[in-house]
Amino acid sequence: MVTRSLLLNTTCEEAMKTTSEGVWQGDNPLHFALPLLILQICLVVVVTRSLAFVLKPLRQPRVIAEIIGGVLLGPSALGRSSAFLDSVFPSRSLTLLDTVANIGLLFFLFLMGLEIDIRAIRRTGKSALVIAFAGIQVPFILSIGTSFVLRSTIIKGARQGPLDVFIGVALSITAFPVLARILAELKLLTTELGRLAMSAAAVNDVAAWILLALAIALSGSGSPLVSIWVLLSAAAFIAFLAIVIRPILAWMVRMSPEGEPVREIYVCGIFLIALVAGFVTDTIGIHALFGAFMIGIMVPKEGSFARLLTEKVEDLVSSLFLPLYFVSSGLKTNVATISGAKSWALLVLVIINACVGKIVGTVLVSLLVRIPVREAVAMGFLMNTKGLVELIVLNIGRDRKVLNDEAFAILVLMALFTTFITSPVVMAVYKPALPMAPYKHHTVECATGMDSEFRVMACFYTNRSIPSVINLVESSRGTKLRRLKVYAMHLVELSERQSSILMVHTARFNWLSFWRRRGGKMVEVAFKAYQKLSPVSLRPITAVSHSSSMHDDIITCAFNKRVALIILPSHRMLQFDGSLESIGHAYHVVNQRVLRNYPCSVAILVDRGFGGPAQVSAKDVNYTICVIYFGGRDDREALAYASHMAEHPGISLTVTRFMAANPLSVSQSSEDKTADEMAIDAFKAKKEVTAINYQERVVEDHAEVAAAIKDMGRCTDLFLVGRSPSMPPPLFENQDSPELGPVGGYLASEEFSSRASTLVIKCYDPDSDPYSKQHCLEGGLSVVPATPYQDIEAELD
Repeated sequence: MVTRSLLLNTTCEEAMKTTSEGVWQGDNPLHFALPLLILQICLVVVVTRSLAFVLKPLRQPRVIAEIIGGVLLGPSALGRSSAFLDSVFPSRSLTLLDTVANIGLLFFLFLMGLEIDIRAIRRTGKSALVIAFAGIQVPFILSIGTSFVLRSTIIKGARQGPLDVFIGVALSITAFPVLARILAELKLLTTELGRLAMSAAAVNDVAAWILLALAIALSGSGSPLVSIWVLLSAAAFIAFLAIVIRPILAWMVRMSPEGEPVREIYVCGIFLIALVAGFVTDTIGIHALFGAFMIGIMVPKEGSFARLLTEKVEDLVSSLFLPLYFVSSGLKTNVATISGAKSWALLVLVIINACVGKIVGTVLVSLLVRIPVREAVAMGFLMNTKGLVELIVLNIGRDRKVLNDEAFAILVLMALFTTFITSPVVMAVYKPALPMAPYKHHTVECATGMDSEFRVMACFYTNRSIPSVINLVESSRGTKLRRLKVYAMHLVELSERQSSILMVHTARFNWLSFWRRRGGKMVEVAFKAYQKLSPVSLRPITAVSHSSSMHDDIITCAFNKRVALIILPSHRMLQFDGSLESIGHAYHVVNQRVLRNYPCSVAILVDRGFGGPAQVSAKDVNYTICVIYFGGRDDREALAYASHMAEHPGISLTVTRFMAANPLSVSQSSEDKTADEMAIDAFKAKKEVTAINYQERVVEDHAEVAAAIKDMGRCTDLFLVGRSPSMPPPLFENQDSPELGPVGGYLASEEFSSRASTLVIKCYDPDSDPYSKQHCLEGGLSVVPATPYQDIEAELD
């Protein structure tokens, strides 16, 4: 009774009221729970985001900044000042801070469960499975020696069984989300190495949680019989989830129509189920996080339900609540406890054991499955990535008295070191180069001038662009003598959001399933139907990358695939009211960067609904295409592309050549003029075979040009123009979209009121191509970096 009374008195003295009455009433906001929590959240977010910005040039994942931020705010740095610690992180506020942090962590683990598709793991190749199990077994075996040394030096009295399991899990874990971030930063996310690493990490992630549950069960203070009851209860709970809860979740997925928002009642219901599952697993004795994680795994991954569910909560959890957990860990991490030669020697020992077990084990097994040496070494370091899950393991071990403060600090620094070195080491070791065949056809004129394969890469962001892309491809297929091969490149931005990892995880196994989740069944039906009904060879490609490096994916893919034309979507997208609105400055910059480093001709499509909102079958194609010709390299390329399109029986082509009344006013070289005349003569010769219309207009000023173009816009479906004509009218200068050129900028402006779409073409210039200078070798071969995109070289079924 006396002890209970003392505890109650202590609790009453340390209890904090929720809100203050304000400084004017003499209250200090830092003495009240809510304002203090708000200050703590703001401080944590500012510190971790600032560190993430500083470490971004080093290509470090954000978790590194969050771990360092937590350590800096703890007793290792700023927390060494008692004034700071007592004011911002007083001991009586830590219970509330830990509670909020664990609520955020619970939902984050639910999101991690949404990432894992058990059926996809079943389809994982043998190589990934072997690498995953080797990456767990070897470090786990070596960890027994590490735990023995720690137990005999700094954790005296700890039970050997629980300590072995906790140390083993900590050393054998691979952080799946952190690994994905690192691979994205290094442009390896969807290379063969990246796909193999992600597959192995997904298997490792599931195994780590099973081992963690075992560790928690064994760390109880009761008899071994209690641990057995904990494990049996956990197994029964998982069986209950699979038999009862999963069908309920599947019913919710079926009741959520594709392409529509998830109903609020379903979102609330699933979050409530996750909380209840957390309560049950905490009652069982294996931590509340395990229950939320299992609910995430149980949610069916078909359709876009899991992605939409993730988007509902990820920003709040990842941005505000999750960093609190790192600070909560940082407040428990005191680097000062690592003092003396013995402690530092133990730190070095733990790091060496962690690296040797994980890296050497992975490298040896990778070599056995015939992975090249450089890739095997890179795989070893990638699989040694640590992150949030290891911090969870260490915190649970500390809370359960399996680890003391010194061992906890040593293992946290080990996780920080092994993750920090991953990016620079992989960058230094893994530098793949693929020998390629000669790149002959850089332009449409060259590719269509002979009976060879015409290769085009058409890029798109959203499913709204699919009909226009397919209709443009159908219009470009020409004759059967010259086969058209199209690479349909789905550009997906990789953000810091958890849903980005879910997208990547899906895209690795099934690109069609990925597109279905991203844009509904329309994408699947459209491409499958077109592939079956058309002689065009269609290859799907998925590029998942940050917007700042998306142009690299486009350029590298175009070079590797030897395409003659890249078709980019304009950053301005058609709205329901008929206007064109920007979808983001980042996408505008992507097009500009591609035009600065293009390996072939580039076209930008300003889409106003070319062909209508649905795919048009080949027999129903009936488009009027108009070429606005002033002269110059780009206009000649537009004319060559239009001539190829005119081979389609459903295309009606009109070429209008504008000529200045005063030829001396046009600044053009004699070679350029000669090339223009030769192109026009070749086009006129083709006119005898194909039903096309050619006309010339002599104009005095830009007003006559504008009037003529507006008149043509009334009955035109698609304009083809060059980006840099030899006679650019001053009126058409558009400073907002310089990549479209003077004529294209005018056709995309609000001043030009028409439903006609515009394709602005920039012809390949070998003098400005960095690839021709950097990658061409004397032997006629080229060497280029490995492709940073998901490339499925198989026809659609």
